[in-house]
Amino acid sequence: MANSIESTVENEVDVSTVRVPERSRMPKFALTMAWWSLCSAMVYLIIGATLALYYGTTNAVIGMALSVVVYSAVNYVLTTYAIRTGLSVSLFSRVLFGSAGAALATLIFAATVIYYSVFESSVIAVALNSLFPSVSYPVACLIVVAYSVPLVFGSVQNWLDKLNGVLLPFYAAGLIAAVAVATITHGYSPSWMHFGESKGAAVSNGWWDCFVYYMGVWLFMLAAFDFARFGKKQDVRYHSLINFGMPFWIVTFMVNGLIGIYLVSTIADQGALSEVSVVLALLKLMGLWGLGFLVVTQTRINTANYYLATINTQALFEAGLGLRLPKFVWTIVVGIVVYVLMLSGIFSKLLQALAYQGVFVVAWVAVALAHILSNKAERFSDDALESTLSNVPTFNPRGLTAWFVGVAAGIVVMNAPEPIRTFSAPATFVASVAVYLVVSAYRKRSVSVTV
Repeated sequence: MANSIESTVENEVDVSTVRVPERSRMPKFALTMAWWSLCSAMVYLIIGATLALYYGTTNAVIGMALSVVVYSAVNYVLTTYAIRTGLSVSLFSRVLFGSAGAALATLIFAATVIYYSVFESSVIAVALNSLFPSVSYPVACLIVVAYSVPLVFGSVQNWLDKLNGVLLPFYAAGLIAAVAVATITHGYSPSWMHFGESKGAAVSNGWWDCFVYYMGVWLFMLAAFDFARFGKKQDVRYHSLINFGMPFWIVTFMVNGLIGIYLVSTIADQGALSEVSVVLALLKLMGLWGLGFLVVTQTRINTANYYLATINTQALFEAGLGLRLPKFVWTIVVGIVVYVLMLSGIFSKLLQALAYQGVFVVAWVAVALAHILSNKAERFSDDALESTLSNVPTFNPRGLTAWFVGVAAGIVVMNAPEPIRTFSAPATFVASVAVYLVVSAYRKRSVSVTV
């Protein structure tokens, strides 16, 4: 059994600030169970149903399929690099942007994961309050946070993999049961395959809008990077192609999305589509069993959300302020922040913030890809990587310029008229890659001329 990283380095430097050594890597099945906690979340069902409602089922499915291909390709590069180097997102950001520049990347990652924690935690709180009105929403929020925080006190290796391995069959059985109960109760109709299209939602090029929407959640690529560093080098092919590859994204986006479309379209009287439509539909269909299913799905995703929020918050304060506290303290801090945001009633504003943060995330991925693919020595040589890590500047102009230009391009396009704004995320990606390559080429030419 792999030793926990926390116990390996607890008297030295925390897992968030060191490369994961080979002796502390996880068996491939254990890492699979820990990572696949991210495939079970109501947000994927809701995204699928929402896209089908506005753009039609056909466009939504095309957007999902294209996203699966792109996510698989990009994550192949990112996770292969993470497994070989053992770097976290926080450490890799130091390479890309410098020690000070990395603080912003870590902050954005931590804040975005916290926002997702707010959403997924709210799902259970809403379900509790709806099924048991005597339990007020604030109390329900407190219950959810109170049981979620202790689940993240353990490490990825010695706890989260086992917890999510146990819960996985319940998640799969719950999805099957939800579809079966909906079909038995309301009958089967093939109209779900054309959901939204009768309202004119089958818009021209709607598949592109659906594809771009999934670019807004490229945060999961950073999550994959942070989990992949626990993989053993001899398992790199399995992890890059299977665990973090196409099978995962098919289940996450397509299977969940199609089930979301089916459930929402089958249940005729679920009301206007909202962030909790699928939740309320499941409760209406399955009652207490539906609540149990929601607890399983949201507990699985929240173990990953709270864990990622914790290690990145810890890395941010440790690197930025030199504040060293045990990991469990930062987990509690994250829990308090999540609880406050759940009660704040500013969820709509959080979604707007996520839209802008999504531009920063796409730019990060673009710079990361450009760096990895253009630095062959660092990809294959530990000596070259160690040299890079030991000579990290305060600011890395090459990475920061590419990142900020990409972000600026994305925000400008995002605020353009409707036909143009759908190119916001692609514009961010293209601009970041192009600027990074141009600046890198100029830097190499300047160095050769100097020499």
